[in-house]
Amino acid sequence: MEHNNKQAQTNGFLPNGHNNIDKVAAGKNMSPDLNGCDTGIMFVMEDEDHQTVLLNSLNMMRKSRTFCDVILNVGNCELHGHRAVLASSSRFLMEMFSTDDEEKKGSQREAITTYALNATGPLSDCFAVEKLIEYTYTSRLEANVYQVKSIFQAACYLKMDRIAKELARFMLKYLNVDNCIEIRSLPCISTNISFINQVNSFISAHMKEIAETSTFLSLPCIQIEILSQTKQEMTLSTGDSVSQLVLDWIKRCYDENEPATFFNGLMEKTYMLYLALDNILQDCSELPSGELSDTEIVQDYKKLSKKTTSIPKTRRKGQIQPAKSRVLICNREMHERRESFIDSDWTILGVTCVGEHTFSALGSLKGQLCSLSIKLKLNISMLSNPPSTQPSPLHSRAESQESLPDLYCALALMTSGKCAIGCANFNNRLLVCGGYDRTECIKNVESYDPEQNVWETFEPMCEARGRFNIAVLNNKVYAVGGCNGTTELSTVECYDMIKRKWIPVTSLPLARSNTGVCELNGKIYCIGGWNGQVGIKQSDVYDPNTDKWTSIAPLQTGRNQAGVCAMNGKVYVVGGCDTWNCLNTVECYDPETNSWSFIKPIITPRRGCGLAHIKGKLYVVGGSDGTQSLATTEIYDPNERIWIPGPNMITPRANVGVAVIGNRLYAVGGFSGKKFLNSIEFLDESMDEWTRFSPRNNCSKSASPLPTADTVCNFNDCEFSNGFSNGISD
Repeated sequence: MEHNNKQAQTNGFLPNGHNNIDKVAAGKNMSPDLNGCDTGIMFVMEDEDHQTVLLNSLNMMRKSRTFCDVILNVGNCELHGHRAVLASSSRFLMEMFSTDDEEKKGSQREAITTYALNATGPLSDCFAVEKLIEYTYTSRLEANVYQVKSIFQAACYLKMDRIAKELARFMLKYLNVDNCIEIRSLPCISTNISFINQVNSFISAHMKEIAETSTFLSLPCIQIEILSQTKQEMTLSTGDSVSQLVLDWIKRCYDENEPATFFNGLMEKTYMLYLALDNILQDCSELPSGELSDTEIVQDYKKLSKKTTSIPKTRRKGQIQPAKSRVLICNREMHERRESFIDSDWTILGVTCVGEHTFSALGSLKGQLCSLSIKLKLNISMLSNPPSTQPSPLHSRAESQESLPDLYCALALMTSGKCAIGCANFNNRLLVCGGYDRTECIKNVESYDPEQNVWETFEPMCEARGRFNIAVLNNKVYAVGGCNGTTELSTVECYDMIKRKWIPVTSLPLARSNTGVCELNGKIYCIGGWNGQVGIKQSDVYDPNTDKWTSIAPLQTGRNQAGVCAMNGKVYVVGGCDTWNCLNTVECYDPETNSWSFIKPIITPRRGCGLAHIKGKLYVVGGSDGTQSLATTEIYDPNERIWIPGPNMITPRANVGVAVIGNRLYAVGGFSGKKFLNSIEFLDESMDEWTRFSPRNNCSKSASPLPTADTVCNFNDCEFSNGFSNGISD
C-alpha cells in the first residue's frame, strides 16, 4: 500500500533525523541483524486515510454482499450487512446479536443469519433503516426534511444515540407552530429527555398560535365543563390549574376503567365536573342530592348521563361532597420545577384562553396527544341566590367580600425526586435527609416549612447515605447507618442546632441499611436492617448521654425495609421483608421487659412503608407488595387491636418517608413504580383524605378587599400564578 507523504508521519525518514540507514553510526546498541540500527528505534505510522479506506472497502463488500453474515428483514426488504460492523453502531443490534449467540451457545452458527425486525412501527420503514446502515458504513447521512422524522424514530429504536441526537437538533432548528404537534407525537421522542423538554417548552410558549392550526383542531378532543358558583370564582381561575385538575381526573378514570376502550368513550360526550372536598374533580352525575344538585343544569346532565353507558366512573372511596367555594393556587416556582420531572405520558403541554372562562389545552394522555376544551359554567341555586332588588354599591361590596372563596395552595415540591430518605419532624418542619435519587445516594438535606409552603436548603450530612432513617432527640437529629451506594454503613452522625453542623458520633455495632429508627424515652432505637446478605434480627439502642450503643433483645423475625415508630412507651415494627418475601407480621418491643411480641398482622404484606402515630393510632403508609408500589394505608387501634384500611394516597409511594406535624401526617418522596417522586402530600384529618393542597387564606397582598379580573395579578406578590375555583359552596 502506498502512503501519501503528507499523511504518514514517518515521511520516509527515520525518527532520529537520518534519511539514510547507512549513515547511522555504529555503537554499543547496534545490532547486525537490523543492519546496524539502534534497537531502541521505533517505527510509527498514523494513516489518516485508513478509516475512510476501510469503511469504503466494507461498504463495497456490503453492496456486493461479500462476506456478509447477517440479513435484516425490514418490512418487505432484505438488508445485508456484517454483524460486527452493525453491532458497533447500534446498541439494539448488539443486544440482539449477543442474545442470539447466548441462546445458540455450543452450536454452530449459520454462515448467514436472518433477523426479522418489527413488521410495524419505526423498524417497518425499510428506507429509514437502510439510511442508517449506510451511515454506519460511510459516516455520512443525507436525507430531505420529509425523511428526518422516520429516520429519527428508527435511530431511537436501534439505539443509535449520536445520530438520533443530531436528527433531534435538526428538527429543533426548524421547529414551528405547524409541525410541533407532529414532532411531539413521535413515538420515540420520550427517549431523548432534552429534546422532549425543548419541544414541550416551545408548545407552552406558543400555545395561542398552535391552538389555531389545523393540526391542533384535527386532534381528538375531550370536552369538559366545570361548575362554578360565582363569576368572581370563575375570574380567579386560570387555565394552568383547571387543565391540570382535568388531567388528574382523566388519569384516575383511565386507571379504573378498561384502557382499550377508555379514550373512545371519553370523547363521546361533554363531561360536567365539580370540585369535591378532597380537592379533586368528580363527575356531576355522582353529585349528592341537595341544593347544589337541584339546579336545572345539573339535573339535565344527570338525565343525560343515565342514557349514556360510556361515561368512565371513578370508584374513589371517601368524600364526594362538594367543597366550599375555593380557589386552588399553584406556586409559579413550583410549577416550573415540576417541568423538570415531567411524566411525558401524562402531562399538559400548553393551555390558552380562547374565550370568556374558556380554555383550550394540549395534553398527552397515556402518550396520546389530545386537545382539551374546558369551559367554566355558572351553577346558581335559586334557593341560595334569590332574586333581589339592586343593592347599593357599599352593600354589594360588603356581600362580595364575605363571599370570597377560600384559597388553597398546592404543596411545594422538593428540589429533586428521591426515595429511601431520612424524614422527621424537626422544630415543626419536615426535615428530609439524603436518600437515593435514581443515580446515587446523596448527602443533601432540605427542610419544608408548612406555614410558608417553601423548601429551604439545610446543612448537608458528612457523608452520602440512603436507605436509612433519622430520629430527633433533644433538638438534635441523628442519621443512623444506611448505604453509600456501594456498601452498608455503620456510621452515625448528629446535627447540632447550636453548632449548626453534623458531627460523627459512635458507630453502630454492625453496618446495615434499610433499618428502622425511632426515639423512645430519651434514647435512639435502631431495629433490624440489611447487612448485605439477609434481613437481620439485631436491634440496638443509643444513649446520647454516654455516646454508646447497646444491643437489646433481637427481633423474632429478621427483617429490613420495615416501618418503625414508638407509641405509648413501646416500639412497633411493621412489615418489611426477610431475604425475599414481603412480610405482614408486626412486632412490639417493651423496653421494661426487653422482649418482642407479635401483635395483629397488617392486611397487606409490604416493605418500604412508612409508619407513624397520630392521635393514639398507628398509620402504615404506602410501600411495595413486591410487585408494585402501593397507595394504600392501614390504621391500627391499640385498644381494638385490629388493623383497618385507611384512605388511599393520591400517588403510590414505595420507600416513602413519613412524619407528623401538628394534625397532619405527611408522605414524602418515594418511588411510584415509574419514577422517583419530588412531591409530598398529607392526610387531612377533617376530610380523612390525602391532599396536595393546603389552606392559605392570606396569600393575596392586594390592597383591594375585593379581587377582580384586574387585581388577580396581585397574587404574584406571594409568588402564586395559577388558580382554580370550584364554584360550589355550602
